[in-house]
Amino acid sequence: MIDKRVRWGLLSTARINERLIPCFQQSARNELIAVASRSQAVADRYAEQHEIPRAYGSYEAMLKDSAIDAIYLSLPNSLHVEWGVRCAEAGKHVLCEKPLALSVEEVDQLAEAAKRHKVIIQEATMMRFHPQTTYIRDLVAQGTIGQVRMARGLFAFTLERPRDIRLDSALGGGSVWDLGSYCVSFSRTVLQAEPVEVFGTQTEGDAGVDLSFSGHLLFSTGAFFHFYSSFAAFTQIEADILGTEGRVVLDMPWVNRVNQSATVQVIRKDGTNNQSSFSDHLDNLKMKKQIYEEVNAYQDEVESMASSLLDGTPPEISLSDSRANIAVVMALYQSAREGQIVKV
Repeated sequence: MIDKRVRWGLLSTARINERLIPCFQQSARNELIAVASRSQAVADRYAEQHEIPRAYGSYEAMLKDSAIDAIYLSLPNSLHVEWGVRCAEAGKHVLCEKPLALSVEEVDQLAEAAKRHKVIIQEATMMRFHPQTTYIRDLVAQGTIGQVRMARGLFAFTLERPRDIRLDSALGGGSVWDLGSYCVSFSRTVLQAEPVEVFGTQTEGDAGVDLSFSGHLLFSTGAFFHFYSSFAAFTQIEADILGTEGRVVLDMPWVNRVNQSATVQVIRKDGTNNQSSFSDHLDNLKMKKQIYEEVNAYQDEVESMASSLLDGTPPEISLSDSRANIAVVMALYQSAREGQIVKV
């Protein structure tokens, strides 16, 4: 690519775009030049509202624009593969909102299209681009809290819009695809390992998707990970990791709030050898805090994509990584249906 800026088009007018638009517009290496909708009137209004130069009344029309280098694909989950492949066939790189696909076979289709048309297709799991995730992964790898025995994740809120696409099974709805997939990706990333078996239970809503899901993962390292995702609970976001030598606590593991800081607490023994009769004392602990302020993981996501396209830097999330994450989610859903442990 000769131009030192990546020129972007938005494929759809989904609400998630609002998180990315400021990032494109304030970036020195990215430029947002187009948006497409299924209606020209909607596209025109959206472009005027967000100061986007070009508006297209169909997705196909935007893909014909030779000035566009990359597409941010924010359609419903069930349409990611169809339009990801179409973008690749048009020679456009793709940043696709998570989940990248709804099966490993669909990921393989995207991988084949990316290879054939020599484009990058990357999943937009913004948490993975946040420096906090790298920090936690390095803490675990360095043995700061010893050997990890157990980790937990919680991602819940009350979804009160009855017609929300996340409640539509035909569009790939469900709490695990929307929320639990973050938890699964986080565990695989910070543990740098893959689960060997999973067990899941779910509560379905009237629309046939999982409103709430409890997942248990056993990793190849012997560590356990438990998560709970829900569209029907009080808003709560947290994660923690328990090792043989300490514990890590996160108050914002997979949510990005630009005006709110994220805190990581690392709790360990202070080095003294005092022990209670039952070896269960909590005295002589030391705590270290790492605080992230004014960090925008969506901005990191956009800049990372530009680095891959302009500098040749490998994508932060490879297609094989996305494939492995989707394989775990599929196994969890299978376990919930069958009521038994499923090997991944």
